[in-house]
Amino acid sequence: MCDVNAYIFKDGKEELYLENVDVIMPEHGKVLLKNLFGEQKVFEGDIREISLLKHRIVLEKK
Repeated sequence: MCDVNAYIFKDGKEELYLENVDVIMPEHGKVLLKNLFGEQKVFEGDIREISLLKHRIVLEKK
């Protein structure tokens, strides 16, 4: 299984936001994230980067 983690880019650094992300749904300036365990978070901002090779998603506030 490939674990994908979501991070928030803030002040030049990345902070872990959600582990084991399974679903990413951008909607009207927000990004809905769901993980393998059913946990769900809504981030107000944009997707800055998705790296499938590095198994990571980077989000950034507007």
